Amino acid sequence: MTRTEILRIRKYLNSKFGSDKFSLEKSQASDGSMEVHYDGEFIGMIYRDEDEGEVSYAFQMAILEMDLPNAADASLI
Repeated sequence: MTRTEILRIRKYLNSKFGSDKFSLEKSQASDGSMEVHYDGEFIGMIYRDEDEGEVSYAFQMAILEMDLPNAADASLI
C-alpha cells in the first residue's frame, strides 16, 4: 500500500469510530498487508484487493473468547 492509502485508511477508521487511536503499521508478511493498532494494541489486519480496476480494503479482526465479558454479566441483558 502507498503512504497515501495508509493515511486515508487511518483517517477513515478514526472518523468512522469517532477516535484518534487507530494507527497502521507494515506487517511482516510480504503481501503488502498492514497491521491495525488501536491505542497501541494490535487488533487486526488490513488487506488490499484490486479486481478489474476496482480497489477495496478488507479489515480482519479476531476476537478471542477470553477477551469477551462473562456471559453471566447482568449488564448484557
